Amino acid sequence: MLALAIFVVTLTLVIWQPRGLGIGTSALAGAAVALAAGVVNLADVAVVWDIVWDATFTFVALIIISLILDEAGFFAWAALHVARWGGGSGRRLFPLVIVLGAVIAAFFANDGAALLLTPIVMAILLRLQFSPAAALAFIIATGFVADTTSLPLIISNLVNIVTANFFEVSFNRYALVMVPVNVISLAATLLVLWLMFRRDLPEHYDLERLEAPAQAVRDPLVFRSAFPLLAVLLVAFFVTAPLGIPVAVVTGLGALVLASIAGRWWRGGGSTVISMRRVVRDAPWQIVLFSVGMYLVVYGLGNAWLTADASAMLTWLGQQGQLVATLGTGTLAALLASVMNNMPSTLVGALAIDQAQVSEATRELMIYANVIGNDLGPKFTPIGSLATLLWLHVLASKGTRITWGQYMKVGLVLTPPVLFSALIGLWWWLPLTWL
Repeated sequence: MLALAIFVVTLTLVIWQPRGLGIGTSALAGAAVALAAGVVNLADVAVVWDIVWDATFTFVALIIISLILDEAGFFAWAALHVARWGGGSGRRLFPLVIVLGAVIAAFFANDGAALLLTPIVMAILLRLQFSPAAALAFIIATGFVADTTSLPLIISNLVNIVTANFFEVSFNRYALVMVPVNVISLAATLLVLWLMFRRDLPEHYDLERLEAPAQAVRDPLVFRSAFPLLAVLLVAFFVTAPLGIPVAVVTGLGALVLASIAGRWWRGGGSTVISMRRVVRDAPWQIVLFSVGMYLVVYGLGNAWLTADASAMLTWLGQQGQLVATLGTGTLAALLASVMNNMPSTLVGALAIDQAQVSEATRELMIYANVIGNDLGPKFTPIGSLATLLWLHVLASKGTRITWGQYMKVGLVLTPPVLFSALIGLWWWLPLTWL
């Protein structure tokens, strides 16, 4: 009960974020209380740090890359191109924006897709003078697709990195399994969003209101460097995977190279367009504290009772056949993420799977089902992921407020079919990779 009470208070502070307390500070305070109360010990700190360090610094490096490219106008350039590809048809533009969100989520993580693409899309919608209903459809779509298509690569979601590191899944193996599953999730996302919002989409919009994509580019040198750098990074992930090089090292080097270009380090930083001081300041350093603090609190909760109970439930599911095990694990993970937040629930699921008495084949299905549940489950409620909370904050700062009731009304309708489709896709595809 003490471990549960510490977790509930810590999560409340993380969500509420009282003035002066960031998410990391709140989580670290909870961890300090758990340590003082004996819920966790110093040995647990080392265990948790070993689990989260790679994921945490990979995430920070990805966001730094995303922020630099955003400052350079890369994402605005891409969004304007997509708007022109829409050809003046709102019904053609809608799926194109969703696909753009999926591509950004794959390479820049779900947080990057939600936080960077949303303001750009909102600015374009404002310029095109879309109705409030149409604008809301596009805004919901960008926020929703950021999570539902964050499955394909280890770097696409913090959940993916933590899971891959915990179970020692290589970048190559993960991509082999989850890229096809992500395609299924994207197709289901397109379908459910279209069915819900098709009546709100405008028949036509005026292309003349859009600026030329080239005008969005603020730093041509960074912009021209983006494509080869991203290509090299992607290849490097696959090449270094068999060597056991941490993903954070590869991503960190990529961020360092891009920062040196943006900061013009070879000439002492003169004549820069992008303020690297602002980029570094805006990087999510609180996530480092959050990862250690929140995971430590959850680790204590797991030690108390949660891991054992969850493991027993997964053992029972594993005895019911692979289809039930896949659907059950994914659904349980999604529900837990929606009320607990997906980062702590990922650790709970991983620890439970590690202790569950199931076959190796079923265990692998459960590992990926846990990822799917924790990537998609947060869409049920606003507290399911930090990306959603930050996304709602960005919308509010732009004058668009979505209440928790409005959000859940959409999330409860859209999430189940996409979650079910992705889990069925996993159950069908993963055994084929064993052949």
